[in-house]
Amino acid sequence: MMRQPAVAGQFYSADRPHLMSEISSLIVERKKKTKAIGLLAPHAGYVYSGAVAGAVFGAVQIPETVVIMGPNHHGLGGPASLYPAGEWLTPLGSAPVEPGLSGLILENSRMISPDRSAHRFEHSIEVQIPFLQFLRPDVKIVPICLSFVDYDTCRALGAALAKSIKEFEKDVLIVASTDMTHYEPDAVARKKDGMALKEVLELNPEGLYSVVRNTGISMCGIIPSTVMLVAALSLGAASCELVRYATSGDVSGDKRQVVGYAGLTVS
Repeated sequence: MMRQPAVAGQFYSADRPHLMSEISSLIVERKKKTKAIGLLAPHAGYVYSGAVAGAVFGAVQIPETVVIMGPNHHGLGGPASLYPAGEWLTPLGSAPVEPGLSGLILENSRMISPDRSAHRFEHSIEVQIPFLQFLRPDVKIVPICLSFVDYDTCRALGAALAKSIKEFEKDVLIVASTDMTHYEPDAVARKKDGMALKEVLELNPEGLYSVVRNTGISMCGIIPSTVMLVAALSLGAASCELVRYATSGDVSGDKRQVVGYAGLTVS
């Protein structure tokens, strides 16, 4: 089944040549790229968060297979929904779902279910795909949409994901899609986001989950980010780098109510 784009023409251009030019202007490719296990990337409209996304994607090697986990903004589907088969269409072409890794994940986790409905309108996974296609045109994806769950469930999901990747026996990048603080003054957003990013940089998934919950940080992708960190640690991660941080106020000039964006690599 072909999953049609839900936010082309809204979050990013629906015109292929224009989108190619847009992404080319946003990506900053490092000469020596990191072989990352995971990364955090934002998912707002490219005009606001594209520079952060372009910096973090340009910093890493993109393998043929990428797991993309995003938060469920619409409440459709189950708590952990994997798009089971088919292709995701963007203006840059189609990205097929990787059947082997998808099957292993479904075998190894009773919490993750095959479900397309959660993905129908969701933008958090979709907006990552054109960056991946630009850098790796033959990329295959495993899209997983996650609702809010407790930390023990995050830990179990991360363990199942790591087990599946080990059994897959090929290089895999895990992308956690998240924006940071939403609609607070710029100085407040930066302070709150700094607390959350400190835990990510220390590779502390439980600390990240706790500080976001206990201090009311409106980080929409806290669950994908926590699961990614758990999985990355199981896969041998030992370091994390903050590639770029910004807020929407850096683009709009309006610092009264901003959204924060962070790009980090885990390796």
